[in-house]
Amino acid sequence: MKRKSIYQAGLLSAVILLSSFVLIKPADKPTLFLIGDSTVKNGQGNGGGNQWGWGSFIAEYFDTTRIHVENHALGGTSSRTFRTRGLWNKVLEKVKPGDYVMMQFGHNDGSPLDDTARARGTIKSTGDEVREIYNPITRQQEVVHTYGWYMSKFIAEAREKGAIPIVCSPVPRNNWENGKLKRGGEGYGKLAEETARTAGAYFIDLNQLVSERYDSLGEEKVKLMFPADHTHTNGEGAKLNAAAVVQGLRSLPALTLSQYLNKAKN
Repeated sequence: MKRKSIYQAGLLSAVILLSSFVLIKPADKPTLFLIGDSTVKNGQGNGGGNQWGWGSFIAEYFDTTRIHVENHALGGTSSRTFRTRGLWNKVLEKVKPGDYVMMQFGHNDGSPLDDTARARGTIKSTGDEVREIYNPITRQQEVVHTYGWYMSKFIAEAREKGAIPIVCSPVPRNNWENGKLKRGGEGYGKLAEETARTAGAYFIDLNQLVSERYDSLGEEKVKLMFPADHTHTNGEGAKLNAAAVVQGLRSLPALTLSQYLNKAKN
């Protein structure tokens, strides 16, 4: 009987130990999903052409033993085509309760609705306007909605899966006037904020935060961060943008994502 009791006690200890491993298995960690355009992930996210998106560096700010970071952004996409090309569905399939979805679109939403190159534009509004077009890429009729409509769908569907949505205004382009960087707050930055407020999502005014950092550096130094055009940054610029994202996160004390930030890195 004594041997049996010892065996049972050992078995119970083993079960408890195994259970503890199950409770902390990596799959149970929350995930921060990033969706957006090339300013979030450029190309394959490996610095091709000396161009980087800020999403390639954001994980450095998090304690990745406690949270996953997955960058699903794709260059050339708009809030519309990230959905119509099936990219959002692939992300949504992975989202679980307790996750976070951070989104930044706008740079490509101002493109034409039905051009033969990409047909990726959205109606520049947060309303319910629609326009039916013939899409020369898919060769089908398509009802195109507003930027706010597509963004609101991301927010609502992420929340339905139990995730917390976070909207970022688009990072600024390298455009200057009288020694100051031109803000995008009256364009898609404003639409992003309006959508986030209306849909009840967290909002980071990334456009403003990055613009302030660029102003402090000056036009000549910032110009060196844009090796090819006025939109895509090199690694230094992408790291600056990532730091601005984290600055925005730290300014939202009610957002639980902040608890996963690496305190040793500012």
